[in-house]
Amino acid sequence: MTAQTLDGKAILNTIKAELTERVAALAERGVVPGIGTVLVGNDPASTWYVNAKHKDAAQIGVTSYRRDLPATATLEEVLATVDELNQEPGCTGFLVQQPTGLDENAILSHVDPAKDVDGLHPTNLGWLVLGKEAPLPCTPKGCIELLRRYDVPLAGARVAIVGRGITVGRPLGLMLTRRSENATVVTCHTGTKDLAAELRRADVIIAAAGVPGIVTADMVQPGAAVLDVGVSRITAEDGHSVVAGDVDKSVWEVAGWVSPNPGGVGPMTRAMLLSNVVEAAERAAGS
Repeated sequence: MTAQTLDGKAILNTIKAELTERVAALAERGVVPGIGTVLVGNDPASTWYVNAKHKDAAQIGVTSYRRDLPATATLEEVLATVDELNQEPGCTGFLVQQPTGLDENAILSHVDPAKDVDGLHPTNLGWLVLGKEAPLPCTPKGCIELLRRYDVPLAGARVAIVGRGITVGRPLGLMLTRRSENATVVTCHTGTKDLAAELRRADVIIAAAGVPGIVTADMVQPGAAVLDVGVSRITAEDGHSVVAGDVDKSVWEVAGWVSPNPGGVGPMTRAMLLSNVVEAAERAAGS
């Protein structure tokens, strides 16, 4: 068996086209969505991510509010910039690119929950627990959307998540157990006694541990769907640093669906960020 590719790049393009129509509908009502970013320092990876977000936004007609601060910026200076974007009516949603080297919880908590396009504000995570509609974390939301777009069954499915981080594993488990998904979820982590046994029982595996190749073919039941969310850097044979996912290449010969890394969940995270920005503008316009 050779797995079907869960192509996040292709779905990103499809979602951009869908969002372009929604942005145009908002424009007819005099509403133009705006995305804001706060970048501290000049880390190459963070700079690339921020550039990509604003490029994506421009392609669907969303206005940009970019705030780049020096690496020497203090917490007070970052919070002042967050206040500015909180009060900017044209900015319907924004994020502070992490890491900043500062108190991330203090920064995140300072963002207006209605403008939290990362979906990680304590208020919005609380609403997720309570089942109330609120902005959702982009990567978990992207995982679910990618599975939906390829008609991977979730209702009644057993899903194994590898990793319990706050950006993926924890919120993803909550989202998958909503009535709209109706999956049965087990969250695996460093305290899991027999990871292989847990994964072999799963219809869907979502690997978000940040451990290169932690999921191997012998851990996957034939025909299962496997999402590779992990991102690590390893040294290749030629000495260059390259990105490595959590899923070993051998899994492609066993699974029914596999998301490539890169090119799978990463583009879906970008798509869901755009979706959150547009949804925030729609909510604001509706109110």
